[in-house]
Amino acid sequence: MTPTPSPRVTLYTYFRSSCSARLRIALALKSLPYTSVHINLLKGEQTGPENKAVNPSATVPTLILEFPSTETGSTTKTVTITQSLAALEYIEETFPTQGASLLPPTSNPEERAIVRTLSSIISCDVQPVTNLRILKRVAPFGVDRAAWSKDLIEDGFAAYEAIAEGSAGIFSVGDTISMADVCLIPAVWGAERVGVDLAKFPTIKRVAEALEREATVREGHWTTQGDTPDEFKA
Repeated sequence: MTPTPSPRVTLYTYFRSSCSARLRIALALKSLPYTSVHINLLKGEQTGPENKAVNPSATVPTLILEFPSTETGSTTKTVTITQSLAALEYIEETFPTQGASLLPPTSNPEERAIVRTLSSIISCDVQPVTNLRILKRVAPFGVDRAAWSKDLIEDGFAAYEAIAEGSAGIFSVGDTISMADVCLIPAVWGAERVGVDLAKFPTIKRVAEALEREATVREGHWTTQGDTPDEFKA
């Protein structure tokens, strides 16, 4: 099999975006260097013309890969992905032997299904209802944003815990980092900000502690980004 040429990778990102963090960690795991384009969500830059030109959903992240010709070096194909789970799947399928695998081997479809299930709990049940856009929508109704987020995160974590307690080894599914962990750890960072007690979720807590020791996870942490305000930098 001819190896995939190394692309030029660009990531539209925000330091505290959990979806962006998923891709920062995954790109580190896959040893894919990238250039960051910082989109400040608090300033509304996600709805500006630059970001909407690449991401019609007016969100982050956006992953852009420009693949060079093996003969001339000029760009022959540009791939733009505007949803983090789709981007994670694409990275794994395009670079299956580079760096860490984000999914168990195809010979183990059951474990692959568990990884995808856990990833979806975070990306479908937890993140969408606790993101900035939704928090702004519920604020006029007098909703306490932190309490709203805490309750919904705990509901999602309870579901994650119930499945992961049967699948986890060192990490969420066995002893290697997977797409599930890449989705989980940014959600844990968000959970800690709103006062979720991880002791209620011992499997998640143990897995998160193991993930925090990984250099690739620290590389994607919100305190280590180029757009992290100085007062928050690690």
